[in-house]
Parts: sequence; C-alpha cells; structure tokens
Amino acid sequence: MEAHVDSETGVASLLGGIVQDARRLLVEQLKLFQVEIKNDVTRTVKALIPLAAGGVICLAALILLGMAASYLLCWLIPTLPVWAGFAIIGAIVTVIGVALVVWGMNDLRAINPMPEAAINELKENIAVLTERKENNQWKANK
Repeated sequence: MEAHVDSETGVASLLGGIVQDARRLLVEQLKLFQVEIKNDVTRTVKALIPLAAGGVICLAALILLGMAASYLLCWLIPTLPVWAGFAIIGAIVTVIGVALVVWGMNDLRAINPMPEAAINELKENIAVLTERKENNQWKANK
C-alpha cells in the first residue's frame, strides 16, 4: 500500500515539474516573440526612413530645382521652349526620387513579420513536452 502511495506522489511530483517547465518555457517563448517583434518593427522603421526621405526629396526637388534648372536650360538654349526645359529637369529629378522609393520598397520586402525563430523554438518545446507527457503516462500505466 505504501509503495502505491509513493508512486502516486512521484507521478504527481513529475506532473507538477512538467507543468512548471511548461510554464517557464511559455514565458521564455513570449519574451522571444517580444524581442523578435521589436526587432522587426525597428527594421521596418529603418526601411521606411529612406522611403519617406525619397518622397520628400522628390517633392522638394520637383518644385524648387525643377523651376530653376528649367529656366537655366531655357537661358542656355534660347530656342528651347520653357515647357521642354521643365520636362527635361522634371524627368531627371523623378528618376532620382524613384530610385529612392525602390530602395525603400526593397528593404520592406526583405522583412519577414513572422517571428520564425520563436515559432520554431515553440514547436520544439511542444514536441519535447508531448514526448515527456507520453513517457510519464507510459511509466504510470506500468
């Protein structure tokens, strides 16, 4: 009878340990998720900076430099219509702005919002806990 009570206490102790381990693993997994999400947000903000800068630069350049350079072209080439001077300078500035926007978009595409390392770690922990549970149930049934 006493051996039966000791085995029940041992099983309860084992199950309690498993629950504590599972709880600790879950807390660690949540911390890992937090860190990965924070890193992804930081990378996203860093990718958005050149994108926004490109947009602002395109706007300012199209307005200020476009007007000045267009008039300069018309002054250098007197037969050039004013509209052609504006078109040439506008095309050049637009190419620069588009290059900055493409750079920012490529950085955004490279970001994976899923916390892959944390998900893989969580899957491994679940597999280990499932294996422990099955082993303990098998030992308890013996």
